[in-house]
Amino acid sequence: MNYFVDERGYYGEFGGAYIPEMLYPNVEELRRNYLHIINEPSFQEEFKQLLKDYVGRPSPLYLAKRLSKKYGANIFLKREDLNHTGAHKINNTIGQILLAEKLGKKRIIAETGAGQHGVATATVCALRGLECVVYMGEIDIKRQAPNVARMKMLGAKVMAATSGSKTLKDATNEAMRDWINNPVDTHYIIGSVVGPHPYPDMVAQFQSIISFETKKQLKEHTGNELPDYVLACVGGGSNAMGMFYHFIDDESVKLIAIEAAGKGVDSGFSAATTTLGREGVLHGSKSILMQTNDGQVVEPHSISAGLDYPGIGPQHAHLFKSGRGQYVAITDDEAMNAGLLLTQYEGIIPAIESAHALAQLEKMQLNPSDTVVVCLSGRGDKDMDTYMKYFDLQD
Repeated sequence: MNYFVDERGYYGEFGGAYIPEMLYPNVEELRRNYLHIINEPSFQEEFKQLLKDYVGRPSPLYLAKRLSKKYGANIFLKREDLNHTGAHKINNTIGQILLAEKLGKKRIIAETGAGQHGVATATVCALRGLECVVYMGEIDIKRQAPNVARMKMLGAKVMAATSGSKTLKDATNEAMRDWINNPVDTHYIIGSVVGPHPYPDMVAQFQSIISFETKKQLKEHTGNELPDYVLACVGGGSNAMGMFYHFIDDESVKLIAIEAAGKGVDSGFSAATTTLGREGVLHGSKSILMQTNDGQVVEPHSISAGLDYPGIGPQHAHLFKSGRGQYVAITDDEAMNAGLLLTQYEGIIPAIESAHALAQLEKMQLNPSDTVVVCLSGRGDKDMDTYMKYFDLQD
């Protein structure tokens, strides 16, 4: 089975470009040009140079010894939290800003939930001297205040999305409206493997550096480039797709994607898309999303702003439906406790998004010979207020 995009922009039955007519020229310009541009030797040379000298790649693959002892297996952390800006998001924004320049765009827009993609977008716009507008849900602006301050300091204009749940879904809606109104000079840097084709494929290719490095690093650590398990959290799914990318065709590697169960899958306050969702169209592609019987999008809930999204990318939908990937859900409480555990076992404070992936270790039956790689997609600086309130760490 083919798990990657076909010439029509589909992953099996998922994907495509379900867009209003006014967006067609923007998306078609990208579709016609993206593969040619990103495969040019000069593009790849500049992209790799920036990843090395600006982002700080390769990010380490760290054997977490105390965590490994606790779970009785070899637990490796892919340290995307050590990237410049503190998360995996910068890998994609570096690639897309170079692409935007090749297309002659002078203005950049983006959506963000946890704020990491917004910070990464504002960062590369400052690096290249381009105008930057970031859309962010009003609720997320409040719970991710440090990242909002960073974006503003970097010169970005942060626009609040005040409709719906006032979170990531609504920020994406506002960004798409902006793009419709500014089709000529504006490039929309989507932060995840969602949206109309070619975005899911393009973002996955830029994030695939995560698994590309991991294979080499595992070979150095263990003598084998293939782990037994790969774990990553999934909202839209960009860090997971980057972590899975170069392992997808190796069926011996078990791919485990962790969604946000929120207050419980059946609580009415959840973002467990594959458990609660069904096939439909969201933000320009056919995928799996949480919706009512008459097709209205259900408002998601997660304590982590980056997982507070009612759908998943179409490639994830294909991996789920085909059975190639295992999709599970972790509650707010389980994630918060896993974040505290990593902090106190390894001296690493993870983003709450990443803590969802770590929490899955508690539910696995592992053997001493097993090798497990967890994508530590971001650091917890942005989440300190949430951690402090949850664990009552305030004076």
